[in-house]
Amino acid sequence: MLTGKTILCFASGYDAPPTSKHHVMHLMAEQNIVLWINYHASRTPTTSSSDLLYMVKKLIEIAKGMKNPRKNIFVLTPLVIPLPSSRFARKLNRFLLIFQIRQALKKIRKGAVQIWSFTPDIAYALDQFDEEKVIYYCVDDHAAFSGYDRVQVLKDEEELCRKSDLVITTAMVLQEKKKGWNPNTILVTHGVDFHHFNRAVTENLPCPQELQKIPHPRLGFFGLIRDWVDVDLLWQIAKKRPEWHFVLIGDADSSIDIGRYKETTNMYFLGRKPYQDLPSFCGHLDLGLIPFKINELTHAVNPIKLREYLSAGLPVVSTPMPEVKKYDHLVKLADTPQAMEQAISDILNSGNSDKERDARISAMSKETWQAKLDLINQAL
Repeated sequence: MLTGKTILCFASGYDAPPTSKHHVMHLMAEQNIVLWINYHASRTPTTSSSDLLYMVKKLIEIAKGMKNPRKNIFVLTPLVIPLPSSRFARKLNRFLLIFQIRQALKKIRKGAVQIWSFTPDIAYALDQFDEEKVIYYCVDDHAAFSGYDRVQVLKDEEELCRKSDLVITTAMVLQEKKKGWNPNTILVTHGVDFHHFNRAVTENLPCPQELQKIPHPRLGFFGLIRDWVDVDLLWQIAKKRPEWHFVLIGDADSSIDIGRYKETTNMYFLGRKPYQDLPSFCGHLDLGLIPFKINELTHAVNPIKLREYLSAGLPVVSTPMPEVKKYDHLVKLADTPQAMEQAISDILNSGNSDKERDARISAMSKETWQAKLDLINQAL
């Protein structure tokens, strides 16, 4: 285990719902100092309401300065210009970013610096902090995100990979793409906050108030509701099966119009819920859904919610992404409305047997975030 280091973590939104970067850095902070740089220069913003709100929030964070939300975790939202294809903006950002990070390090640095980046476009900021290691933690096919400059992302990502001491990937597709740029590329699939989500089984958690008025069966999804989530797939099933109730938990942005779906009486959009409350929701759902579209982006996705559902003992129905197929002994796969309707029906009719539930839980008990971090430390 790394100890006594100062970790510069380049990642988006610390205040966003917890993802792999949060779990990994919170563990790292047990024995190291972590400076989380809220990096937001990878995509040129649009004039959409969600982007404008995002920019206002970032300006407020910048004005507040460095925060210390928990022990050994410091969060800096630097002033940078979100124009990744502009040479002038990139030069200005390099100056601004390096200056602001150096000022922050003067206050908190303890021990040697390591850079851990979850974003692909920070190679221009390397070799400025006397860092002993550079780790690129690749969790997505960033070039496939809508709104990103694909050519620029790939150029930046190649440069970062070649300059990194270690590249960590969370899906086989990502490993295959990156290892040509760096032979020190390893596959470490996502972990899970097992004990947190397993509370849905081990504790008698109360039913959240929002669920109490929704009849069973409750078919649940939680996570970001973005353009890669196939809400239309669920909508088609909901219209055919009015006795089923689809519960979607999470923020939606302007990349997807959920207005028409809200008019469907058996579809419920509850908005974002606190992370600490998710086990209570899981404990009162009948199954978990992962209705991701199958495309270039999701081909490389390894959904953390899969492990969270399974840790909570929930049966799962998912579209057939490559990383989910590895768990086909625990999950039902479906790629059409008809197939997903049948998979849901099979689960509801057969029930959630103790044997099947225990198999799901047992498999996840070995996939904790600490177990994943142990593999990374061995590679380092």
